[in-house]
Amino acid sequence: MTKSLGKLLGVATFALLVGTCGAQIVRNAVAEPVTTPLEPDRQNAMRDAKSTVPGRDERDALSPGASWVGANGVVEPIGRETRLAAQVTAVVTKVRVSDGQAVKAGDLLVQLDDGAERAALAAAEAEVLAEKSTLSRLLKGSRGEDKEAVGQEAAAAQSRAELSASIAGRTEQLAKSGAATADELERARRQAQTDRATWLALDARSRAAVAGSRGEDIAVQRARVAGAEARAQQALAAAERLAVRAPHDGEVLQVNVKAGELYTFQGTEPLVVIGDTRALRVRMEVDERDVGRVKVGAAAWAQADAFGERRFEGRVLELARRFGRKTVKSDSPTEKNDTRVLEVLLELDAPGPLIPGQRVVAFVKP
Repeated sequence: MTKSLGKLLGVATFALLVGTCGAQIVRNAVAEPVTTPLEPDRQNAMRDAKSTVPGRDERDALSPGASWVGANGVVEPIGRETRLAAQVTAVVTKVRVSDGQAVKAGDLLVQLDDGAERAALAAAEAEVLAEKSTLSRLLKGSRGEDKEAVGQEAAAAQSRAELSASIAGRTEQLAKSGAATADELERARRQAQTDRATWLALDARSRAAVAGSRGEDIAVQRARVAGAEARAQQALAAAERLAVRAPHDGEVLQVNVKAGELYTFQGTEPLVVIGDTRALRVRMEVDERDVGRVKVGAAAWAQADAFGERRFEGRVLELARRFGRKTVKSDSPTEKNDTRVLEVLLELDAPGPLIPGQRVVAFVKP
């Protein structure tokens, strides 16, 4: 009896809990708002805010009837900007240029510390000079005075050899008659042999001086010169890696270092940015939905906030061959950044006060 009463009490408690929850849900569903919004808040909620993104509003129908294709763009010099960096980490010793300065191809822009590299280059160049001097001596051979001296020595040795041979012959005749001893005859013969050997050696040296250096010696020395020149070129290349030069004519757009600073090639900032500003272009990013309405040669114009309603007229110069991600942002919170875009290059008739890197809004006539 007690067990049945407990079970019945549990069922009743569960039914009461379910009923209470259901009643609260119904009450919340039909209840009036706790607070009433203010009229200014109600008006702001109901207003129709236009998008600040150039081109069609995302809510508009994708109809081809729009008169212009609009997109964000950026001003850039001919051939885009060139961001120059070095290949090593070193201290900046000299900065030769400043913003806005015109430079020519090959001009030194920034010099990094190259003391050790210049010393190695000087040693390598000295080695080249020494090896070239040795090669020149081998090619020219002995001087005329040296050749004449060796020739005279050979002639004198020949005379001594002939004299020694004559003395040896007479001594041999005397030895037969008993007027000379066997010892005297032996010494005369030995002296004749020695003088003849000396003559032959000096004669060979004289002929070698006249003939010049051997081809094998010259070939070996040429190889030594080539090796020294290669080491000098290697040392020069190591030194030039620390000299940042302009790859082409242009204008310095930005200098990011000062003398005395430590530059690291693993950083993301370039040393110097240059560009050919004789003409400026606009690189706009057209949404992939509008690409079919943009043609090369079509009329276009750009507008920058800094210059109000002024239009910079131009035309479509080039279409990219591949879609990419959007890189030119308007900083608007309503802008879509996950769309795919195609870069369209505009050529401006008169860019006037526009500055490389300046953001603009560009439009193309379909």
